[in-house]
Amino acid sequence: MKNWDVIIIGGGIIGLSLSIELRRKGASVLVVERGAPGREASHAAGGMLVDCPLETPAALQPLATASARLYPEFARELEVESDIKVDLRGQGTILFPSVEHLHSPSFRTATLPTPLAELEPVLADLNHPAFYLHERSVDPRAVTAAALQTAKRRAVDFSSGEEVTSINLSKGCVAGVITTKTSFHAPKVVNCAGAWSGQIAPFAFPTRPVKGQMLCLAAPSRNLLKHVIRTPEFYLIPRSDGRILVGATVEEAGFDKRTDVATIQRLRRAAISIVPELRNAKILEDWAGLRPGTPDALPILGVTATPGYYVATGHFRDGILLAPITAQLMAEVVTDKKPSFDLDAFSPSRFPSLVV
Repeated sequence: MKNWDVIIIGGGIIGLSLSIELRRKGASVLVVERGAPGREASHAAGGMLVDCPLETPAALQPLATASARLYPEFARELEVESDIKVDLRGQGTILFPSVEHLHSPSFRTATLPTPLAELEPVLADLNHPAFYLHERSVDPRAVTAAALQTAKRRAVDFSSGEEVTSINLSKGCVAGVITTKTSFHAPKVVNCAGAWSGQIAPFAFPTRPVKGQMLCLAAPSRNLLKHVIRTPEFYLIPRSDGRILVGATVEEAGFDKRTDVATIQRLRRAAISIVPELRNAKILEDWAGLRPGTPDALPILGVTATPGYYVATGHFRDGILLAPITAQLMAEVVTDKKPSFDLDAFSPSRFPSLVV
């Protein structure tokens, strides 16, 4: 009977990144994924590495900034080990803020380096203030595929296509996990199951699926758009191969991942309103993903009330961004080291129902 040091539930970017970091520390790791690794929220994400105080909860800002700074090395490591390009782009973001955010002190240093018409000539003649943010973007599908390949090359084990139903306990401590097909054994388990985290006994973590619909357009020219464009209602994310992503809705729709024609067309019209040259752009794909939301819009990170059971979930719209820092911090916690950042604000104990 094989045993591992750590079992990770969930093969999205959070679980994959943590598995790589734990292997770096010498732990044997098994990732158990209900479907195919990297095919849920990570696959459906946009890939903006948002590091903006107006759009990030204050408690989360230190982790967001730290993770954004880690990204170049994180991406480089994945590319070297996997031979997969993750399309990390550093051209920055042009932000059209909401009216209530317009005069925030956060934007005093975010003025445009050159006139908007020079930065992005294809933008419509908009009579709205705009700001420049030194942000990056990445292709989530590529970075997740690279993380999966890297994890495999580092001898992380995988079990796909079976759902973890509960944590296996022995004398009140973790002994592994029980799935719909079998059981696996380890003294430590980390729940990284995203929107499904709360369905695994014994704790009903308060995560919920928050649906986001998106589409991908084929731009008429590869360099049509250089920067990420973000407005209060939608965003455009250019890829280096000429694709442009348009997103995204925020819907409370349970686990329904169906797209809606009217919604996709509304997003397409929004893209055309700000970049008129997209009017003849072909829709290459549309899809919906399920982000893991929490009641206070903060992740759930750290130890649970059960010895050997940990959780890293609820990253909502920031899973891709927060993958490097989450991997670092949770690997420290799981290996009984003091975490580099204070995780009190993200502790599962902040939810009274989980303190048992």
